[in-house]
Amino acid sequence: MGATKILGIAPYLLVEDVKKSADWYKEKLGFGYEKLWGEPPCFVMVRRDGITVMLKTPETTKKDFVRPNHTIHRDACWDAYVRVVGVEALYEEFKSRGVKIAREIEIAPYGNKDFDIEDCNGYVLCFGEDWQGRQDKK
Repeated sequence: MGATKILGIAPYLLVEDVKKSADWYKEKLGFGYEKLWGEPPCFVMVRRDGITVMLKTPETTKKDFVRPNHTIHRDACWDAYVRVVGVEALYEEFKSRGVKIAREIEIAPYGNKDFDIEDCNGYVLCFGEDWQGRQDKK
């Protein structure tokens, strides 16, 4: 059996307006995208630094298909956790772009320094860096 390696994970988030959401991720979070699929647009993959987030508008007449975890269960805090390097600089970048900070940057009990943002659809994304064992804990 050959060697294997899992290369990443791409959250698949349901949104009401793919184009609006893709542009928000581009403007506010620095993600880019090359193509919108469908007419009208119904799917896009936004990317930054090797991370992909898939955004999809389903073909439905229901308006309650956008359901961030925290709206389903009060104990659910994130829709995605994004591991990063340079968490403090990323936090400042997002703040300067007017991103809604849902939880300020802090060193969490599990040893990561992280913060939460809320996207234009209400999804909560946590951006965190392994902080355990660092000498410059602030």
